[in-house]
Amino acid sequence: MSDSYSDTVSHLAGLATQGRFGRLRRGLEKEGLRVDRQGRIAATPHPYALGSKLTHPHITTDYSEALLEYITPVYCRPGDAVDFLADLHRFSYRHLGDELVWPASMPARLDGNDSVTIADYGSSNVGTMKHVYRKGLDVRYGRIMQAIAGIHYNVSLPDELWELLRERDGAMEMSLDDYRSSRYFGLIRNFRRHSWLLLYLFGASPALDRSFLPEGNIPDKLRSHGSETLVSPYATSLRMSDLGYQNKVQEQLKICFNSLSNYVGTLRHAISTPWPAYEALGVRDGRDWQQLNANILQIENEYYSDIRPKRVTRHNETPSQALEARGVEYIEVRCLDLDPFLPLGIDEARLRFIDAFLMWCLLAESPWIPDEECDRLDDNRRLVVERGRDPELRLIQDGQRRSVADWGGEIFVEIARAAELLDALEQGTPHADAVASLRPWLEDPALTPSGRLLARLESTGEEFVEAILALAGEHAERLRREAVSPAREATFEQMVGTSHQQQRDIEAADTQRFEQFLEHYFASASEPRVAVASQGNA
Repeated sequence: MSDSYSDTVSHLAGLATQGRFGRLRRGLEKEGLRVDRQGRIAATPHPYALGSKLTHPHITTDYSEALLEYITPVYCRPGDAVDFLADLHRFSYRHLGDELVWPASMPARLDGNDSVTIADYGSSNVGTMKHVYRKGLDVRYGRIMQAIAGIHYNVSLPDELWELLRERDGAMEMSLDDYRSSRYFGLIRNFRRHSWLLLYLFGASPALDRSFLPEGNIPDKLRSHGSETLVSPYATSLRMSDLGYQNKVQEQLKICFNSLSNYVGTLRHAISTPWPAYEALGVRDGRDWQQLNANILQIENEYYSDIRPKRVTRHNETPSQALEARGVEYIEVRCLDLDPFLPLGIDEARLRFIDAFLMWCLLAESPWIPDEECDRLDDNRRLVVERGRDPELRLIQDGQRRSVADWGGEIFVEIARAAELLDALEQGTPHADAVASLRPWLEDPALTPSGRLLARLESTGEEFVEAILALAGEHAERLRREAVSPAREATFEQMVGTSHQQQRDIEAADTQRFEQFLEHYFASASEPRVAVASQGNA
């Protein structure tokens, strides 16, 4: 542990006890497939009683009609976000009939590409764009990959803390927006170097149903379990492996998160540069749209990374333009599997651990990533994804071979200090307790979610779908039995009607043809935005 890191933590802990800054702010986005009682992906449309997919602020879909997405408000206490997420599940179960929410990241039983129905967002231009974007994902990657689910965790630090850090760093000549963005990118670089630890601890997808893969195309790293299941004996997260959210075209972008300008410039290049294979697919087939365009990325959201810098966008503004104009506002952690043993896929203790991990990533030294390291940045992550629980596995740290337990143990010591800092804002020691509760998982991989799931399959002989379906039934029975907060239930019911009316209003207000709408969108998206920081602080 460096003296600089230790001194900074001690300094900030003293300021925290004086009330000089407040808690982190966080929100959750959680996906979950709707399935029938046989463990097959639901063929039914998104329930009307849950509101409009286009406009409901908390209940929507991701790729398909069957892939529910729950979005919580922003909270200062992780338990509040978890409670809201639980109420969204409880409310949904009032309207799902016999269907269940699949609690695993790897999908339920599929029946080919067409069994994953692309979500329909209505006839408005913005709704059509969302649908065509998803059609583009289909022709580029197939729909089956889009049936994978996960959790995204959005976190921001209080403005008062940024002011204190800027003063401590002697960076008062920088605008707060520029300083905050620079430090957020430092956090992201450390996260990218060490996200393998989160994949080891929270990876929960070492198995999948055979229907996920084309017949006769089974990778060597998978072995059969029963007649319908494939497992990877030491894997932690097949979702984050080359079987899941990976893309060889996007790999050539080489985004190493050294600076905001580099990040924005690379994304802008990707959404404006044609790719021959996508050009060959065609943008339109007669009057039918196949994809939004034939560029490396149709839109910025197509770029996949385990963490993203984010900013709330304004009207007619792309994510990159928002970042360029006003800097990074928060970060989005995207590498979290659903834990099938938990009704919500996540719990408060794990969020507390991630908070401490992110605070360590922020405060620890984070040098720029040179080009030669950029090429190797994901090597340790790939190893942990595929073999994280293998006792013979060795990761590479500064040219040295290290075991997960050895290197992870050193990181835990530093994370524990960050947890003490966060606990200075709390009653009790919830962050330190969370870190301590996970420490034994380093020495015993059987305690991890991936280890537990594989152990269950091996001990019971269950197929993957059979085991997850049983867990889904248990979670559903509990959530159906529990009451939604009365105030929230009334609000949710009101949102259903309001969201449907908002969609109708948007559709009625459209005057442009879709071609014109799309042309204007991409013309606007290609324009750089003047940074607010260059004109003085916002």
